Amino acid sequence: MAGSSFSMFRRSLSLPFGSRLQGLRGLMNYGLSCCVNALLQSFSATWELVDLLDRWNPVDKYKESVPLQLRKVLQAMQSDQTQPAPHQDFLHCLDRNYIRLHVQHDADEVFLSILNLIQQQMSDKALAQEIQSLYKVTMETYLQCLECTYIESGTSFLLSLPMHLKDSHNTLEDCIRLVFELQVLRDRDNCYCERCGEKKPSKQGYKLISLPPVLCLHLKRFRNYRGYTRKLHCKVTFPETLNISEILTAEALSQGYVQSDSQYSLYAVIVHSGDAMFGHYTAYVRHKKDQSWYYADDSNVRQVSWEEVQKTYGGSQKEGTAYMLLYRRTPEGKQQEWSSG
Repeated sequence: MAGSSFSMFRRSLSLPFGSRLQGLRGLMNYGLSCCVNALLQSFSATWELVDLLDRWNPVDKYKESVPLQLRKVLQAMQSDQTQPAPHQDFLHCLDRNYIRLHVQHDADEVFLSILNLIQQQMSDKALAQEIQSLYKVTMETYLQCLECTYIESGTSFLLSLPMHLKDSHNTLEDCIRLVFELQVLRDRDNCYCERCGEKKPSKQGYKLISLPPVLCLHLKRFRNYRGYTRKLHCKVTFPETLNISEILTAEALSQGYVQSDSQYSLYAVIVHSGDAMFGHYTAYVRHKKDQSWYYADDSNVRQVSWEEVQKTYGGSQKEGTAYMLLYRRTPEGKQQEWSSG
């Protein structure tokens, strides 16, 4: 859907390939790889993931192994060399796992595919489970009959939380509330009630059970309209720090939810420029050592301000728009250290 078809042309207009600042390395664009490049910058900034992969002692070192090739490229990105990090082996590995080169990709779909391939291919299943738990949002599915009040519930999880957008102005806080807003289903949408033995009007939704160390929020900017995919350039404001328990009401929280696990700080933003069929991905990431923001556009990396990151809120077709937001759980009392203000 969204991808990178004008990025190869952009290479001739870019800064020298050796751009690198304070341990951050760029990635050259091979075969429309800007989507993967942006995701790799976010993975590199997720030091919890880097540390877990470093602990892994793979038994079978075959070229088709996504977790093995991911570990190699992330180690290269952490090094002190000045040239762009080599990642062609990783790109070809993805290609052999049906995430094709020379094809436009959706960043959230590739993100989820990489995490799923880690689960499938990693020999150390306990470690693979730890990696999944980094991103795992656990929710209670909730369905209540409006006539007899019978409740049917279950448990599900997501690795990326979809944020549905309005065509006009949005705030991230409102988008999060909308995910956990109960919906009333009537008439043709009636659901089967086991107690009543027939379809009845119902109330359906999710309740939050637990949040992960890394919270990935997907701003759903691509929408199907009369058989065509279009991009929503609407404005979506998002904060540097987030407290989920202050956003959601008690009705949206499961009984076992732990309030102290609710504070988060933004550390990576995946940005999409262009429209649904013709675009380019870049990333803003926050450096672990100096906590400054950096902008990575394929092989070029430069330091930026929080004010520049805020320009990705959207509202104009001329500017790149935030597409994925990654927040890291922050210990209580530490959020001020992660605020640029």
